[in-house]
Amino acid sequence: MTGIRLSLALEGGGLVLPDGARIAVFAPTVDSDLSALPRDLCHVITGTKPDSDYFEALGYACNTAPEGRYGAALVCMPRAKDRARALIAEAADVTDGPVIVDGQKTDGIESAMKACRKQADGVSGPINKAHGKLFWMDPAPELPGWRAGAPAEIEGGFVTAPGVFSADGIDPASQALAEALPETLGAHVIDLGAGWGYLTHRALEREAIARIDAVEADHVALACARRNVADARAQFHWEDALRWRPDALADAVLMNPPFHTARKADPALGRAFIAAAAEMLKPSGQLWMVANRHLPYEQTLAGLFADVSELPGGDTRFKLLHARRPMRKTRKA
Repeated sequence: MTGIRLSLALEGGGLVLPDGARIAVFAPTVDSDLSALPRDLCHVITGTKPDSDYFEALGYACNTAPEGRYGAALVCMPRAKDRARALIAEAADVTDGPVIVDGQKTDGIESAMKACRKQADGVSGPINKAHGKLFWMDPAPELPGWRAGAPAEIEGGFVTAPGVFSADGIDPASQALAEALPETLGAHVIDLGAGWGYLTHRALEREAIARIDAVEADHVALACARRNVADARAQFHWEDALRWRPDALADAVLMNPPFHTARKADPALGRAFIAAAAEMLKPSGQLWMVANRHLPYEQTLAGLFADVSELPGGDTRFKLLHARRPMRKTRKA
């Protein structure tokens, strides 16, 4: 309910924005309501492709990084504490006016406000509404200790960055899937939700692969993948995996799909990944995926593929699934 809290802050709550100045909006999601701000002055900064596409379609200027200086900034707080602090610090670095922070209680907005009060003078608010808070700092504080860390090398020589999935090491489930893949995957492979590129890297151990499309919605993760996969056969796509389609149907899709949307566990996201994969495959194509053990994806797979099985190599935490021959009626639909 960002919009409600912003409106209350601007209409009698004490928040004043510089006239005619650009406003940086960090990490809004499709659930963020920015209608209280002048659209023509807002610059949406997000590395998440579905969110970027959403705000671009609404007419907002969007980019993955700040451009120049701003008169004010709004940080739509994510749940991850370190990422939230890094966004607040980044906003403070590029803003000459107030830095506004908004978030739900379940995102840790209260602890973020307490931390800001310890670091900075001029913390105003909060505006409490709809299970969340909005506060602002004017002037923008110095927060050098909160800045995001640089990409770093982990086991195996891979490079990851703070905030991306499995940043501290190779994901065990992805590693198990890579070990279970057959020697023959076909000439054209898609890594759907490629992250920082582990499955793409492992798949390219096969000389018979002519092309692999690494599709990832997280701009930072995809930048890591470009560094981790030094192979001309790999093509990288900063895209929403549910909307992107290849220019030619593929022989195989590999994936370790997410199953969270913002704060909530959402198995429907994994089911949507499966449906998208079915549309990307040739009639003889195959899907290789990993999923948390408790997620009931087999029924979805059975409705979209002619043959579904579980592979050896899983454990009590996750399972490896294999599906063959997507049904033609599914691809037409």
